[in-house]
Amino acid sequence: MPERSKVARAGFVAGRFGEFPARWQPSRLGQELQEQFARLPRSPFGPSEEELRANLAGEASADAALTLHESELAEQGEPTGPEVPRDLTAAAFFDVDNTLVQGASIVHFARGLAARKYFKTSDLVDVAWKQVKFRVTGKENSSDMASGREKALSFIAGRPTAELAALGEEIYDEIIADKIWPGTRALAQMHLDAGQQVWLVTATPVELANVIAKRLGLTGALGTVAESVDGKFTGRLVGDILHGLGKAHAVRTLAIREGLNLKRCTAYSDSHNDVPMLSLVGTAVAINPDSDLREVAKNRGWEIRDFRTGRKAAKIGVPTALALGAAGGAVAAAVARHREH
Repeated sequence: MPERSKVARAGFVAGRFGEFPARWQPSRLGQELQEQFARLPRSPFGPSEEELRANLAGEASADAALTLHESELAEQGEPTGPEVPRDLTAAAFFDVDNTLVQGASIVHFARGLAARKYFKTSDLVDVAWKQVKFRVTGKENSSDMASGREKALSFIAGRPTAELAALGEEIYDEIIADKIWPGTRALAQMHLDAGQQVWLVTATPVELANVIAKRLGLTGALGTVAESVDGKFTGRLVGDILHGLGKAHAVRTLAIREGLNLKRCTAYSDSHNDVPMLSLVGTAVAINPDSDLREVAKNRGWEIRDFRTGRKAAKIGVPTALALGAAGGAVAAAVARHREH
């Protein structure tokens, strides 16, 4: 398996694009990736600027996720209890909004920030209205996303990165903890029990996404990376919001760096916008799907799980095929470990 980043010196972690403080300060990452993007040759027959920005966002997200993960492992030290045999080549990737969390996680965080007088209630109403439109139509609107991105970036510009993470911890406990779909949480635990990595993949800022992952005991989170310098946000993104093709590139990049076999991996989402990510893996599952994703899932034979209703499909529990696959992975990992000894 490819070697992960290591602790370079006291209080720092060596990431792929530079050295970062253990508490994640992505300033050098942002600068170097943005410079790499600017140097890329442009061709009328090559990828569009949107695709390049999506790739850049995915690359930054994977590096941030692994850097954070390594930092946390270094802080935890050696495990004291018995370990679950690790399945080194399989992992699960979960979208967050409406897949794991009821509603939009960024709206829940915004509620907490509004309660703390970080911005006006009218701004929260605007964010909430856009989420209502999404829930009614089942589709994400690009202009709404752009508007939300600009407001979010203007809010965090000049603020310490540590402040956002600390607020995320508080707001998760106050609001988000009670909005986790139990059925999706059970699926994530199934993969953990099989010794597999479990990653969140979301447009939510990586600092906030990582809070959710930590609270649920997951491996880590792939999220949107905002550039920072000297521990403060600049108000710019590294690439773009992690969305659509960006999510797929982030998963692909992380899989390469972690030595994962994507054919043995599983991905979960509620949105047709995540079809690129779902198409990467061997097992795709539509959770609480919008109408377009439901149609794609039916056409491609993907598992469909709906925890929003009392339908029989939502009461069955863990899908048989998924359970068998996870169990098989756990057995294979146990056998491999036995052989090593």
